[in-house]
Amino acid sequence: MNLNSILPSDFKHVWHPFTQMKTAPTPLAIVKAKNASLFAEDGTEYLDCNSSWWVNIHGHGHPRLKQALVEQFDAIDHVIFAGVTHPKAVELAEKVTNLLPDNLQKVFFSDDGSTAVEVALKMAFQYWHNRNEPKKRVLALDGAYHGDTFGAMSISQRGYFNEPFEHLFFLVDYLEFPTKEREETILLEAEKIFCTQEFAAVILEPLIQGSAGMRTYSSEFLEKLVIMAKSYGVLVIFDEVMTGWGRTGELFAMNHIQETPDIVCLSKGLTGGVLPLGLTVATQQIYEAFLSEEKTKALLHGHSFTGNALVCAVACANIDLVNEVTFKQNVNRISEQHALFKERIENLENVQEVRHLGTIIAIEILQENADYFSSIRDQAYDYFLSIGLLIRPLGNVIFLNPPYCTTNDELDRMYAGIEGFLKIV
Repeated sequence: MNLNSILPSDFKHVWHPFTQMKTAPTPLAIVKAKNASLFAEDGTEYLDCNSSWWVNIHGHGHPRLKQALVEQFDAIDHVIFAGVTHPKAVELAEKVTNLLPDNLQKVFFSDDGSTAVEVALKMAFQYWHNRNEPKKRVLALDGAYHGDTFGAMSISQRGYFNEPFEHLFFLVDYLEFPTKEREETILLEAEKIFCTQEFAAVILEPLIQGSAGMRTYSSEFLEKLVIMAKSYGVLVIFDEVMTGWGRTGELFAMNHIQETPDIVCLSKGLTGGVLPLGLTVATQQIYEAFLSEEKTKALLHGHSFTGNALVCAVACANIDLVNEVTFKQNVNRISEQHALFKERIENLENVQEVRHLGTIIAIEILQENADYFSSIRDQAYDYFLSIGLLIRPLGNVIFLNPPYCTTNDELDRMYAGIEGFLKIV
């Protein structure tokens, strides 16, 4: 199929996400992907600098993931998961819980990051309901993003993204984002909130907020907040949809602290970026609150494709790759290269801040009144495409979180592209 056939049909029928279709440029027509590269119909190669929306951790077309998918198709493609189980779902639950802290043992399957968060919220609210201790308030961080379904939107940053739906959201309390100089003040505010004994849960993107511009905060603050929440009996939910699978330098962001959450949400890199899957993993204590002779106390939630065997098989193969020594070596290598690049550019005149955590590096360009719709965003996106880099900035924040197969030479191409843009912006 050539460009003349795919793009008119796309324009006629396809509604793209996060896109103003009236003013958006012609979409990039990608027909092949391999390792860290994407190939357009005209033959142009683009480096996938953001891992195709942060999901593709090993690179495209990994043979082990393909093999797992093909072999599973010959065994079971899909089967209802209510009242039924199958080998790959059980294997995946075992593999995931083996990677997590010992207290996280019960795995609930869903379809993506948003639904993993929805399940976590339902678990938290119903946990207290089943115990006859109704707690109906949730605490989140200012600037949070937890997905685009209604529960996930309710606990995310309010504003232009969600304004049409705000009358349908449940009420949420927000803590100020914990900049270093404000940590102790914010912790005091959190304690006042927890003292009310009205909070079912606190939900956090641990250490780094993705959609807010890759904003980072300290592991010391995270540790203190988790300890405090638990001391008041508040359930702690970690949204590790973006931060999991090596992105922060550790396998999970929770590995940077000693305390552990009561619930963790996983997705994105969970299948190596091949297929959609969400997991919500909870403690035995939470699970037991749903055990009853009353059927209405069960977690009455599910999806048609819950526990899909093909997806589970790919996720199992992904975890096998994660457990290999080369995985950690590549995470460390990319983190080290990012650190060197940070040193090179952080004092440039038009750079407001460079944030680096693990395989993520974010460059915030100095601009007054910058937000997600900053003019720099479109200018940067077009510039990077012109030099063979697919980078989707977050407003005035340019960031890299590449696949872990990305070579040092490919990283240098990314760095050179960013430096080139900084010279003209």
